[in-house]
Amino acid sequence: MKIEKLNEKKLAEICKKLAAADSDLENIFRTYGTPPLWKREASFATLVHIILEQQVSLASALAAFKRLEERLGEITPEGVLSLSDAELKACYFSRQKTVYARELAAAVAGGRLELESLETLSDREAKDELKKIKGIGDWTADIYLLMAMLRPDVMPRGDLALHAAWKKLKNLERAPSSDEFQTLAERWRPFRAVAARLLWHFYLSSRNGSVK
Repeated sequence: MKIEKLNEKKLAEICKKLAAADSDLENIFRTYGTPPLWKREASFATLVHIILEQQVSLASALAAFKRLEERLGEITPEGVLSLSDAELKACYFSRQKTVYARELAAAVAGGRLELESLETLSDREAKDELKKIKGIGDWTADIYLLMAMLRPDVMPRGDLALHAAWKKLKNLERAPSSDEFQTLAERWRPFRAVAARLLWHFYLSSRNGSVK
């Protein structure tokens, strides 16, 4: 199964299409322009990084990831499995994230999860494979598909920044729930991953007072 990936050129083209069809996204695009692609390597290390980003600030997750990188050099399944609880704690891993990282490492090292093979699967199939691993839920799998696999039609479930962006954009009293946001995001098929990038762009740029 061949699925076309996003790149910077396609991202810009699709932003224009979405802006032409949706006044909310048009407002973001006109004000802030094309968002970054926010591309990550499709790799074990990237999945570990995304797990670290679960329910914490991006800065905290990056600090832990960098510490792990300093400890191991290259972040590999074998390297993660070689570390003790104390060593992972010294890399700012919580007890829960330690369990999740080891589960992922064991699955990749043992061949239960083959990241390369995900490229031939549909979004649903790839997500289901990832979610077989303890510690990988909807959000983690969605972010991997969106940023590492560059799939064009993924809307991360439960992403609080996206919910907050929509609340601010629409001047709502409360942010939408995860289910509500997934429902409203249907209007952006088959380019929900581009809509997500536009909303993140709005969230970051309007919060910081400048385009990043």
